[in-house]
Amino acid sequence: MFRRIAIFLSPLALIGVLTAFQPQSNSTTIADDTSLAELIESLGGEAEPHQVKDIQGVSVDAGRELVHKGITDDPDNPGNTRRQSKHFVCTSCHNTVKEDPDLRYSDSAARLQYAEENGLPFLPGTTLYGVVDRRTFYNDDYEKKYGDLVRPARKDLRGAIALCATECAQGRELADWEMESILAYLWTIGIKVSDLNIPESSMAVIQAAVDGEGDKAAALEVLESYYLDRSPATFLLPPPDRNEGYAEAGDAQRGRLVYEHSCLHCHEERRYSFFNLDDSKYSFSFLEKHFPQYTRYSTYQVVRYGTSPMPGKRAYMPHYTKERMSDQQVEDLRAYVTQRAQ
Repeated sequence: MFRRIAIFLSPLALIGVLTAFQPQSNSTTIADDTSLAELIESLGGEAEPHQVKDIQGVSVDAGRELVHKGITDDPDNPGNTRRQSKHFVCTSCHNTVKEDPDLRYSDSAARLQYAEENGLPFLPGTTLYGVVDRRTFYNDDYEKKYGDLVRPARKDLRGAIALCATECAQGRELADWEMESILAYLWTIGIKVSDLNIPESSMAVIQAAVDGEGDKAAALEVLESYYLDRSPATFLLPPPDRNEGYAEAGDAQRGRLVYEHSCLHCHEERRYSFFNLDDSKYSFSFLEKHFPQYTRYSTYQVVRYGTSPMPGKRAYMPHYTKERMSDQQVEDLRAYVTQRAQ
């Protein structure tokens, strides 16, 4: 039959027909925009459990609006949903883009410099970019703050989102379609291969395994060495003597970055706070005066302990862990505040 068909085909067409019946390679070239989750599954790794459920009303756009605005179109009723929180949105405390230059490390100094170079805020919460690629949430010392509430959230992204919505954001519970919409959006901002800075030699090992010509388990181990699958969290205390501080010399220039990318993100024009800060001498003089004191206006106090929600004033300040702002950076901030208060 094939001989008979070939008689009527041109030489080029004949080559095409014969090629179609040749064994085809299963090779898939890893591209810069290949998702980390996709690559892990290609290497035989375990798929993340937080896949989006197919229920009515779920959409990426709705999830994006809930994360960035706290409100979206209600698929069941005319108009918008109720605001998820009257006080915060997700981006009050979390970026939605890559914020660490090297995803192998949680390095506050490198992150602050990266924030300056890329125009990002320097926030107490880990970025939501790549959160779908993490294995655990509310890690380490967060159990000291939230107690038993952490347990259903530690290994469950839905549980982590629910805890953040009601406790951290001081808002209402999410409907099922809202939760799944947020997950749908988060899957669009998962880690990409280009984010991992994998050298060519390691990429060759991974590519060979994807092509079926290498050890997938070994390649998966190589891949996992280029990023953290959790966000560490270590709680720190204010210095024992607040006049002396952390006894580390502060750098005012680095402190300027902390002030501009952290303090002003929430406090400028009372964006997320009743407490206003700006670039005036009054703001700096006020902060300088309270730095060594034992009040809720002491920067040492609020950076390490945060503040608590109160009746009629549910907006509060979350604290910074060691990984999100180091003792050195707090001293840098004090040096800048003192310089500007003169």
